[in-house]
Amino acid sequence: MFGKEFQRKYALSDQGIKNVRKGTIWTVIVNLIVMAGMGILYLLTEQYMDILLKGAPIPKVSTYVVYVIVFLALSIFAHTQQYKSTYGLVYGEVKETRINLAEKLRKLPLGYFGKRDLADLTETIMGDVNRLEHVWSHCLSYLYGSYISTAIVAVILFVYNWKMAIACLWGVPVAFALLFGSRKLSKRNAEITKQAAIEVADGIQETLENMREIRATNQEERFIRELNEKIDHHEAVVIKGELSTGIFVNAASVIMRLGVATTILTGTDLILSGKIDFMTLFMFLLAITRIYAPFDQALALIAEMLMSQISASRLREIYEMHTAEGSEEYNPSGHDIEFENVCFAYDDNSVIDQNAIDDRKVLEGVSFVAKEGEVTALVGPSGSGKSTSARLAARLWDVSKGTIRVGGVDIKNIDPEILLSDFSIVFQDVVLFDDTVMENIRLGKHGATDEEVIAAAKAANCDEFVEKLPEGYATRIGENGTKLSGGERQRISIARALLKDAPIVLLDEATASLDVESETKVQSALSRLLVGKTVLVIAHRMRAVEAADKIVVLADGKVAEDGKPSDLYEREDGVFRHMVNLQYASAAWSL
Repeated sequence: MFGKEFQRKYALSDQGIKNVRKGTIWTVIVNLIVMAGMGILYLLTEQYMDILLKGAPIPKVSTYVVYVIVFLALSIFAHTQQYKSTYGLVYGEVKETRINLAEKLRKLPLGYFGKRDLADLTETIMGDVNRLEHVWSHCLSYLYGSYISTAIVAVILFVYNWKMAIACLWGVPVAFALLFGSRKLSKRNAEITKQAAIEVADGIQETLENMREIRATNQEERFIRELNEKIDHHEAVVIKGELSTGIFVNAASVIMRLGVATTILTGTDLILSGKIDFMTLFMFLLAITRIYAPFDQALALIAEMLMSQISASRLREIYEMHTAEGSEEYNPSGHDIEFENVCFAYDDNSVIDQNAIDDRKVLEGVSFVAKEGEVTALVGPSGSGKSTSARLAARLWDVSKGTIRVGGVDIKNIDPEILLSDFSIVFQDVVLFDDTVMENIRLGKHGATDEEVIAAAKAANCDEFVEKLPEGYATRIGENGTKLSGGERQRISIARALLKDAPIVLLDEATASLDVESETKVQSALSRLLVGKTVLVIAHRMRAVEAADKIVVLADGKVAEDGKPSDLYEREDGVFRHMVNLQYASAAWSL
């Protein structure tokens, strides 16, 4: 019953499936104990009828007091164990699920995130896991426990009187058959509802993140109207889904309840024909109350379980994605970065295609060497593959074909986290956290002392603006550093890199968006960072790479030319010379 397919269907871990089994067992025990309580009521009623009709002696009350005490003790114990086995254990499962999801996302190549936006991933981690948590704790053990306990009681009833058992139980399989027959419709409604919910979350996030641009272009009314339309659409599909599901659930409940009528009619007929007595009919009516009670809730649970399989499939999609893995043994001979016939492309799922280069190729046959102790600059038109090359060098993505070596070691065989210990990366778009200046810089080196952080901050010229903050290095800087200027955020990023002090430095347009004063201060900080390291610089402004030891010019995903800046500029028809001349010509432009 609880095999691999069941585990996969509801996205359960190995421990989770054990928890479901344990919860199911205790649910069966609880249901049978409650049924035994109905047995005590039956015995009391039978004794009372014998006293009234046959003049039987009044039984000792102490006997039934003992029955009741034993029943209550067993019931309390069993319900406690059931609670612990379902809710208690499942909440731990939810925690592990979210941690495992975060761990999986941490190891996925960046190409995966190009296909899934933040709202979608947030909905999976929070919304989908919440839905599954309710199914794990309230549905699976409860429903399957009810199946088993009902089957046990059904066998007993059939042995006692098969005609009455059929009259009593026929509605249960028919009701569940109706619900399971509506699975395709329920699944389709769940998919539509989930997509509508993601669109609402995405619309809210997009509106909040772009509020400045929306106001600057006077588009508030249009964005609010579109957001309202998404919310109205979500409300409509939810109502439609709930209505269609509710019709089947209520129809199934009505069908199952018809068993009460057939039990009374069949029992009356058998009593009149002398085949059973009133107490037999009474026993079956008591049994009905306990058989139908668990399934009253179970009918609604089945509908929820069917819808939860959409959430489970979204979790499985993440779990089954290819992760970047490798050896933890990494012993490079120096830190030269060598590209050998490197090709790179995305497939339709934003996952790297390991076998072929398709129409979305980014790099094709790229080969060059960035030597240790030198600055190698990647230049070229937008879309030529400069940033992609830098990210491939740090194995933020994996190549489709070809080889990248660091110190003679093929990085595809090295665990990305181990490899990245040798890289410091300064991006154009700095990501900061809503924390203090001190902790944002400390991200560069886990466990660094305050003294080490402050030394790196001073080397990156951060002390100039930090001293003006209300609490200095203990000042919280807001989400993504909203309380700081672009130059100040960039200097914090460089301070992180200085603190890490890795032998390889990747600079991706680190000064492109800064004013002249900020750029000068950032360049001063970078000069301290780059001494003696393997440096790979991405730049659009030729002035920024004039002092580079080597320039690699990329065009259409290929190496157009490479060499020293002076040598490349001497080529009259060269790409680099053409780019330099264009920038000098644009510098003369004025209003």
